[in-house]
Amino acid sequence: MTNYGLADFDAVLAISRRGSFRAAALDLGMSTSALSNAIAKLEGQLGVRLFNRTTRSVSLTEAGRRFVDQVTPALKDIYQALDTVRSQQETPTGTLRINTFATAAREILSPLVLEFLRRFPDVRVDLVTEGKLTDIVADGFDFGVRSQGLVPSDMIAIPLGPPRRHAVVASPTYFERRAMPRVPADLLSHACIRTRLPNGALFRWQFESEGQPVQVDVDGPITLDEASLARMAVLESTGIGFFMESDVRDDIQAGRLVRVLSEWTPPLAPLCLYYPSRRNPPAAFRLFVDLARELARAAHSR
Repeated sequence: MTNYGLADFDAVLAISRRGSFRAAALDLGMSTSALSNAIAKLEGQLGVRLFNRTTRSVSLTEAGRRFVDQVTPALKDIYQALDTVRSQQETPTGTLRINTFATAAREILSPLVLEFLRRFPDVRVDLVTEGKLTDIVADGFDFGVRSQGLVPSDMIAIPLGPPRRHAVVASPTYFERRAMPRVPADLLSHACIRTRLPNGALFRWQFESEGQPVQVDVDGPITLDEASLARMAVLESTGIGFFMESDVRDDIQAGRLVRVLSEWTPPLAPLCLYYPSRRNPPAAFRLFVDLARELARAAHSR
């Protein structure tokens, strides 16, 4: 008698969802070759191909589509049953999967994620950062973290802190040879660190005055797609950078960077942890929500 594991079915659904062995392997925390071997073994046991594979694409066969359609609700019931059992755990275990974007991950890592791991060392956290919005339920995540305005309306949301702000900064050395900008348009005569978005477009710096948005298409010697690299360039006096305040707050306080145009960067919506309603969440899930609410209360009282 052939034995099948939940991991086999999870693998099929992940490839179906992502349309790629490589992306599915990343979601599942395994190598692409290991995932390919697992699917080949499952197909051999079933005696039918589940996927059409070419060098450029992966798609379900007709048998694969029927398999996914029937297995998906069955797996949902199985995992719901497991959630019910885990909700009774005295010591939380398991893995929590969180989807967010890089800046938010840096903001929540210490006060939320690492603090949770200190309190509950038997739990594992899989934190995935990506620039695009994702359906956390369809993609197998327990939680998402996004700005409040981007949280889907059918999700439960917990604000994780106060409103956030952008910060425009440069090094003191840079401003020794250049006048500080007084209005956003002054940036057009400065060297700026340009940012490339995940979709390939260049980010236009966002400002606001008396409720009216102002965008500036800056120019400069280097274009980067990661905030930590942009921070390094600004610290080296390459030009002016545009950041989330949290990424450069310590540098401003220490005098390594000088902030300008602060009156043009009003408060933004706070970050929120969000998740779908679950009838019997596992203990780890419930305790993570409790810690998020604890941080929200602390932020509100400040």
